[in-house]
Amino acid sequence: MTNKVRIAGTGCYLPGDPLTIDQVDQVLGELTEAPKKTQDWLRRMKILMKELLEVEQYHYAIDPVTRAFTDDNITMSVKAARKSLEMAGMQAGEVEFIAYGSAHMDQMPTASVRIQEALGIDRCGEVSVHANCTSAYKALLIAYEMIKSGRYSNALAISSGISSSELRAEYYNQPIVSKEELFLRYFLSDGAGAVLLKAAKPGEKGLSVESVYIESVGGNKPSAMKNRRPAYWMNPKEEFELGYHHLAQMFQDELGRNFNEPGGTVFFHGLQRYLEKYPADLSKLKYFQVNFPSKHVAEMIIEECEKIGIAKDTLYTKMAGLGYPGPPMVFICLDRILREETLADGDLVLSFVTEVSKFMQAGYLMEYNL
Repeated sequence: MTNKVRIAGTGCYLPGDPLTIDQVDQVLGELTEAPKKTQDWLRRMKILMKELLEVEQYHYAIDPVTRAFTDDNITMSVKAARKSLEMAGMQAGEVEFIAYGSAHMDQMPTASVRIQEALGIDRCGEVSVHANCTSAYKALLIAYEMIKSGRYSNALAISSGISSSELRAEYYNQPIVSKEELFLRYFLSDGAGAVLLKAAKPGEKGLSVESVYIESVGGNKPSAMKNRRPAYWMNPKEEFELGYHHLAQMFQDELGRNFNEPGGTVFFHGLQRYLEKYPADLSKLKYFQVNFPSKHVAEMIIEECEKIGIAKDTLYTKMAGLGYPGPPMVFICLDRILREETLADGDLVLSFVTEVSKFMQAGYLMEYNL
């Protein structure tokens, strides 16, 4: 016998006051030492991004005056987690398992146990996952399976992202920085989200997790988002001098060639595989939650998805007012759905993501019952 898994609580945390794209450089710092051609390109790109991006406001864990950090991945995670616990009516000490997901992280000890300590949890199971924008879904999957199998009766799935730390002017070796290494400067911001899952008691209603899906289709595709760090520790001075710490994203033709496949996008084909493996009655779909900062890509995706019965008006995104913190965005939007939207009996919430560091994909399906 397997347990039904329900969402008992959600929470999100967005640091600082919202900023416009015109304030981004003031807080992150101007790149005054970058090559002139790169600085000129960045200025043109900023103007273009105003038109192309869904993002209208940004949140950074940086004091806008002193430019010192006000939060990190752990403190943001804890603040989001506490809100999910409050919604669930639980104390932190009752948490049996923590699954944390982030884009990438190098600290020791790992984030999950540092969150455990900050929450004051004496003993619990835990795991940390670092897999770019699929990491939150993977944390959700692990928490879901742990409860479904009966190993634990509740679990916290948490994700956070502090992209500003890799976008600040001081982070770059500016004389050698490239366009690809600055492409994300107006895309990403900071934030955290958390979901508290519990084994449902007989007859207990609410939002339940029906399935969670993961796959990677990047085995024969080049990485389109990466740094150049090798799989061993480098001398930090050498790493900085070579610029191996810079986070780069390919764009234009190179990204398009790998995102598009015969008959549709990587996203569309992945979503089709998910729904073939875990069928759903899409006529009951209330919200289709996707996170593509680009307006053009989001429009292209929803047009594809109409072919398989996903209505255009189900598209749910909150990036305009919340920014795009990467992995935690899926939990942040789920929090907004539960706190701000109305769900009726039988409504479905579907989410899917494609990340481009190695074309990993993931999704979830949830059902609301009264």
